[in-house]
Amino acid sequence: MDAGAKLGGEAAIKLAKAAAVVTVAKGSKLVAFSMKKDAPDDSMLLTHMLGPTGNLRAPTIVCGRSLLVGFNEDVYQETLL
Repeated sequence: MDAGAKLGGEAAIKLAKAAAVVTVAKGSKLVAFSMKKDAPDDSMLLTHMLGPTGNLRAPTIVCGRSLLVGFNEDVYQETLL
């Protein structure tokens, strides 16, 4: 996929529902959603996953059944290494 592609709410929800865990980093804040237990509703997911322009926050990485949205070095090291 083109790194410059703009993904909106529909694409964000599709990615989230395919994942077992969605982890969103906004600055120093981290929010993790278990999509198997207590999955949040779509509006809650979109509130966290979309940036101020209405597009999916960058970077976004699918790693196995994990979806990482935004950047947090600790989460990336734990998930990717």
